[in-house]
Parts: sequence; C-alpha cells; structure tokens
Amino acid sequence: MQRIQLDKDVKSLSEFRSKVTTFLDHVHKTKRPLLITQNGKSSAVLMDVSEYESIIGKMELLQDIQLAKSQIEKGKGVSTSEAKTIILNRINK
Repeated sequence: MQRIQLDKDVKSLSEFRSKVTTFLDHVHKTKRPLLITQNGKSSAVLMDVSEYESIIGKMELLQDIQLAKSQIEKGKGVSTSEAKTIILNRINK
C-alpha cells in the first residue's frame, strides 16, 4: 500500500462531501488512502478495496506466524519431515 501524502491526501469532510466521485477516483488511481478530517481532527480513512484486502491478508499471515511461533515455543510443533508426512497422507486419502 502506498503511504498517505499529507500534502495531497488529507481532506476535510465538507470538501469530501462536495467531491466524493473525484476522491474515489483519486484513491483508485493512486492506491493511496485518503484521510478525512472532521472539525480539524482525523476522522476516517478511505482506501481502495484491493489495498484493504491486501492489508487484511498480510495481517492474517502475521497472526498465523505468531500463533505458529507460540505453538513451537510450547513444544507443540512438528518437524518438517513429520509435517510433510501428515500432509501427504491427507492428500493421498
């Protein structure tokens, strides 16, 4: 995901309301999120759906890695050869 460019990607709620289509096109084209402010404070982020899905996928992968690391530290892991055997047995059934 592209990072927000503070000089280009921060818009007030009133400006966003008046130019919704323009800002949607901008988000899709640049793949950068748009920060929407209300009363001078950050209020919401608008982002492209594919960029959102990519971020969610990465977060899920990181959670899986953390869970696996925790399980290994607790002695619940299996060796690579054991894992290969388990997977091949499941595939061949």
